[in-house]
Amino acid sequence: MTIKRLINGKGQVIPGLLDEPVEEINYLDYDLRTVMDRPRSKLARRWRFNQFQFVSAMGPGWVFGLAVVDLKLLGSGFFYLYDFETGQMMEQSFLQPLARQTCIEPRPEEGVTRFRKGDVAVRIAPSADGRTITVSAPGGIRIELTLSEDRDPLRLVCPAGYNGWVFTRKSAGLPVEGEVRWDHRIWRCDEQTRGSIDWSCGFMRRETAWNWACLAGQLADGRSVGLNLAAGVNETGMTENALWLDGVCHKLGAARFRFDRYQPGGDWHVSTEDGRVDLHFVPAGVRKEKLDAWVLASNFRQYVGSFSGTVTDEAGGKIEVKGLRGLMEDHFARW
Repeated sequence: MTIKRLINGKGQVIPGLLDEPVEEINYLDYDLRTVMDRPRSKLARRWRFNQFQFVSAMGPGWVFGLAVVDLKLLGSGFFYLYDFETGQMMEQSFLQPLARQTCIEPRPEEGVTRFRKGDVAVRIAPSADGRTITVSAPGGIRIELTLSEDRDPLRLVCPAGYNGWVFTRKSAGLPVEGEVRWDHRIWRCDEQTRGSIDWSCGFMRRETAWNWACLAGQLADGRSVGLNLAAGVNETGMTENALWLDGVCHKLGAARFRFDRYQPGGDWHVSTEDGRVDLHFVPAGVRKEKLDAWVLASNFRQYVGSFSGTVTDEAGGKIEVKGLRGLMEDHFARW
């Protein structure tokens, strides 16, 4: 079964976890209103709808991340690679006023994402059971990665603010194939390389802040593991927190993040209220950006590093996590 359209015939969404894939996010059909309950115009609905997609790959000694964001007033794209051996963070980021040449098709399963600026071209497209990422840019940058076995994602719709909502589709612990070529160097995936996909959209709160954690790798016993945790967003009675073991999604309780924002090199601790996650994170590198453009603003820090601690499976068995690569994020947004 497939949910053809997210918005029903009454112009509403039904919050909750979704067991079936959604074919189309028909956001223009939503009954968006002001805080005084006045209906918003079709033009207002178009301009208030935000979308972003993020993908990552945790390779042998390196981590790659890429995002495309469509805020209507502004489009943006970035990609980076952090090399643990050299400690080098290589990154490129771009802005497009009025989101020109920025396209995220509102189809979570089969939609294509594109971003272009000058000679830089980014494309995220559906593959047989995952996503294929291609990037070309000056400086010898050629990236081709395929994330596969994306068969049990977390899909969630939750309220946002007075009259909005957010839809998110997330997966972690996915096998990755391909390579990253950058400035005459090559980083190749191996059989232990794992990645994540985050596809999100909605009429989001005007101002929001969150912490987010993601890891993807292979355990000592050979099983794939992935983790997605967030606090401060998508938490109106529901969470987007989940653990993947060999591709199977297991829901988790609310997440708690402990860290010192003004000591960026310090240790992070993240846990869940159900006791199933207890992890420490040591940052090694960071991709950060500050943007204050009056209507839009972002204070973004995404740390690359290593997780250690334990996660607990559905049967209550504790699983040791030792030095698995992942990401931690601290973000304020006005959009």
